[in-house]
Amino acid sequence: MRGLLDPKMDFVFKNIFGSEKHPNILISFLNATLKPKDLITEVDIKNTDLNKGYIEDKFSRLDVKATTSNNEIINIEIQLKNEYNMIKRSLYYWSKLYSEQLNEGEDYSLLKRTICINILNFKYLKTRMFHSVYRMKEIHTNEELSNIQEIHFIEIPKLEDGSDEKDMLVAWIEFLKNPESEKVRSLEMSVDEIREAKDELIKMSNDDTQRELYEMRAKTLRDKISALNEAERKGIQKGRAEGRKEGIEEGEKNKAIEIAKSLINLGLDKESIAKSTGLDLLELEKLMN
Repeated sequence: MRGLLDPKMDFVFKNIFGSEKHPNILISFLNATLKPKDLITEVDIKNTDLNKGYIEDKFSRLDVKATTSNNEIINIEIQLKNEYNMIKRSLYYWSKLYSEQLNEGEDYSLLKRTICINILNFKYLKTRMFHSVYRMKEIHTNEELSNIQEIHFIEIPKLEDGSDEKDMLVAWIEFLKNPESEKVRSLEMSVDEIREAKDELIKMSNDDTQRELYEMRAKTLRDKISALNEAERKGIQKGRAEGRKEGIEEGEKNKAIEIAKSLINLGLDKESIAKSTGLDLLELEKLMN
């Protein structure tokens, strides 16, 4: 058997967790993440199409979108590379999901609880916890305004070794980290949804067409990362160049001021000193006072 595809790749993640054929996988993951009082029993998975154009577009988002039996709208995004914009990005997409629910003239009471789940393959937030949940709260009393907005960050590298695998979210993150590990092999024996996800991953990994699409998506994301790194490098170089220029200009200005002070002490008039140093008359008046 060939090596398994990486389930953290958005193309693979969407095929496993966003498949209408395997809703129990998504239901298990959502119950593990949200830990609702009333367990989710059904999901209506949206936007399952994975056409070639989407896969080749480096700006496309292969998110998993669904509504749940608890009347919630869910969006799950997985990111391999830190693009330094996850908070604003997540708030933007949350606001779109929330506002697009209503047509003009419809009542606000129809708005559903809207949840964004961001799975990150890098450390991003200051907290040490691998799973962080944010809602709107009053800053002094910590009183919650509403639970209609909820944003989750799951930072895979922060999951500590030895974490309790009986916690299903830990189990799912172990699957994403390394589906071929002994931990996951053990979980397959006891958790039906983990075994179902692993079987689907094996099936994808042995399918030549799926592997071709995976490689296509991997190249697209590598190109995107290279472009981001190049833009970052150019930004740093430009900043350094501008800093050097500013430093030179400031040094020349300071030198002109010192020369002007000497000429003032010699009794030269302002106009002559201005011509000699390039300083304007206003600056010279300040030096003379």
